[in-house]
Amino acid sequence: MEYFQYEIDPACQKKRLDVFLTEVQSEISRSYVQKLIESGQATVNGVPARSSYKLKIGDRVEMAIPEPSPLEVTPEDIPLDIVYEDSSIVVVDKPAGMVVHPAPGHSGGTLVNALLYHYSKLPRLDAPSGARPSAAGICGVERPGIVHRLDKDTSGLIAVAKTDAAQQSLSRQFKDRDIKKVYLALALGVVKNSSGTIDAPIARHKVQRKKMAPAREGGRPAETRYEVIRRFEWFSYLRLYPKTGRTHQIRVHLASIGHPILGDALYGGNAGPKRPRMSRQALHAHKLELIHPRTGEWMAFESPLPVDMAEFMERHGKNDAL
Repeated sequence: MEYFQYEIDPACQKKRLDVFLTEVQSEISRSYVQKLIESGQATVNGVPARSSYKLKIGDRVEMAIPEPSPLEVTPEDIPLDIVYEDSSIVVVDKPAGMVVHPAPGHSGGTLVNALLYHYSKLPRLDAPSGARPSAAGICGVERPGIVHRLDKDTSGLIAVAKTDAAQQSLSRQFKDRDIKKVYLALALGVVKNSSGTIDAPIARHKVQRKKMAPAREGGRPAETRYEVIRRFEWFSYLRLYPKTGRTHQIRVHLASIGHPILGDALYGGNAGPKRPRMSRQALHAHKLELIHPRTGEWMAFESPLPVDMAEFMERHGKNDAL
């Protein structure tokens, strides 16, 4: 059991209890926080409170989070767009809206659930006819084969390890920055410079705990290079090359230069009431290059611009900016 205690300051007053606890405990969902509150695991000034309680300055909030029980991940028949697969790795083109990995309060509909179903139905490509793959690298909840992640509303390529050896190799490549990634994005505003580099350390936001933010002190180094593909009247089409892989890195970096990703409400990407909105953050993992864990071959994968981003440009980006 983990115990947490918070003293409410002016920045957090009038917030709902469940909203506040979700912000400060960003690794668990709001629905899970609400269950903890309902079961008496959260108190205000020593008294159990409701999720809707509005916090006041000086309130003492305490919450106990039970040790998580092992997640039983159920295979789910969710269609997957598999770009490449062999005995060591599988590369998936993840749709926007799909969470990568199960977590307390969000155990279904994830990429891992879909992969489990895929491996229960399909023979391994290089195995003898009728043989079934060992999904140990993917099935194990503790080590599910996921070596990098994409945000729920970010679409595009993600590589998954199918063996322990492959997982160790890919993890090492990410750590050593050998893996190359390219993203495409629609950003609010007209980006003036044709290219540039954003070099700004990133840390957890001091107040809004679900957010990351540029940090002058204590942040982790983060660097993103960008190129302008095309400028429109009020937004820009960008190609991005993240050198590091920090949480929300591209989203934070673009917002820090005044050009948040369209549709990214968390970092200011809504263009205002008179502008059309993207239904999700307009960010796509376009290219992925890596060294094959078993053969040592350099491999490159590519996913085209998704339909929703292409259609948005077609409908709302007809007037190119100078």
